Amino acid sequence: MQPWSNEAAYQRIEQTSTEMLSEMKQQVSQSLYTQTFHLQPPFGAAGKPNGMIFYKGKYYISHEWYPFYSKQGLSYGYQYESSDLVHFNTDGSVLKPDSQYDNYGIKGGSTFVYQNNLHFLYTGLGLSREKLLFPYQLLAFINNHHQANKYPKPVVENPPENFLPSLQDPSVFEKNGQYYALFGAQTEEMQGRILVYHADNPLNWQYVKPIKTQLTDFGNVWTSPDYFILNGYDILMFTAQHEEGSTQAGFLLGHLDFNNFHMNHGDFKLLDEGFGFTSPQTFVDNTGEIVLMGLLEAQGDIELLNQADLAPCLSLPRTLSIEQGKLYQRPYKAYETLRYNEETALGYANKFMRQLHPYEGEQFEMCIDILENEATEIYFELRTSRNNATLITYNTHSRLVTLDCSESEALPQGDFGTKCSVQLAKPLELLRIFVDSSSIEIFCNDGERVMSSRIFPAKDSTGIRTATESGQVYLKFTKYNLNSIFDLEL
Repeated sequence: MQPWSNEAAYQRIEQTSTEMLSEMKQQVSQSLYTQTFHLQPPFGAAGKPNGMIFYKGKYYISHEWYPFYSKQGLSYGYQYESSDLVHFNTDGSVLKPDSQYDNYGIKGGSTFVYQNNLHFLYTGLGLSREKLLFPYQLLAFINNHHQANKYPKPVVENPPENFLPSLQDPSVFEKNGQYYALFGAQTEEMQGRILVYHADNPLNWQYVKPIKTQLTDFGNVWTSPDYFILNGYDILMFTAQHEEGSTQAGFLLGHLDFNNFHMNHGDFKLLDEGFGFTSPQTFVDNTGEIVLMGLLEAQGDIELLNQADLAPCLSLPRTLSIEQGKLYQRPYKAYETLRYNEETALGYANKFMRQLHPYEGEQFEMCIDILENEATEIYFELRTSRNNATLITYNTHSRLVTLDCSESEALPQGDFGTKCSVQLAKPLELLRIFVDSSSIEIFCNDGERVMSSRIFPAKDSTGIRTATESGQVYLKFTKYNLNSIFDLEL
């Protein structure tokens, strides 16, 4: 538990003047870096996804919301509604921190159906008897008007023996007629774990045990757990937070024994090998596909940029599949309906940097097919200007794809990385790249590996260029402009 002391960080939007709210919205609308096809609230900072579901013909996507940007401050629950998971509007549902057990924050949670009605199991932050911030596990019933009615008391008791009061981010699923909830947790030895609870109804959760994995000393707390079955494999997903402050959002793939909750699995693998991707969660769409969304946030502070510029967003929805024992992630297919103004180019690139005309843009999708490759390295520069570029490099010999943001203009202060690489199982054939106002998401070889990052290029950084180190490569470029997913109104 942590002492509570900062009153200013816990100001409420209900007590904020209309003029200030309008000013905050205007700051976002005027920012160069407000996203166009990624979910972001109209002001304030998005936090971890905390409730995503398809229910009665609608998608409901929720996340923590920090109206005044401070992650140490008061958080609400913010929700979007969609009929196709592409075009969004807000249905006005903002879950407020207005009860004894959540009046210092609505945190991670899970939306699920029980007896044909929606329920929301979530972590609320309230004060303990000792006046310390304490995480409580709470339940809200969602009525037909999508209004939340909170159960008056916590539905999960204090953490079990040998665990600190750190239960958080419940994830609910049903298996064989039994409801289970997974909680992120921390042992008294400061090690991350996932705890299992089960129930026959949402008010009666009973502790079972921790999931036993082969990860004995991996992160000091695990958050945002998730479990699902895909192509016969059990997948356990979570974000590991480490003592030095870094996070790793990834998964274990194998088989989970529900008799003893032992999991036989392979190595922990990252879901996204870029920068700032964290807290992913999954849900099932209207066709039965498993869809993943996570949080994309900038690393550290960036000089000359304000809080509105740096505001986190949710990632693109990604469809998951298992192919030859590996997890693949692909952009949600319905996002293709956002495309317009298709432009194509076909030709050879060599060691002379070539500007692709009329290719340029700030928000677009780019598909790059590598048809013939005799080059040692291939370079793709996006959001380029005279002095800046976001660089993607492919080394033919090592099969390494590298994202280099070191020349992307505004960079984080402090010891944060700007370059990351993934090694492909086979030669690169296809890059599918989504560039928004302040982000890039790269899908390699039809979703074999993914890298994402927030980027903050200058207004005039709109060019696209390509070249090789030596040798030539025959390429096909297909570029689409992408429409905005919606105009947000609080």
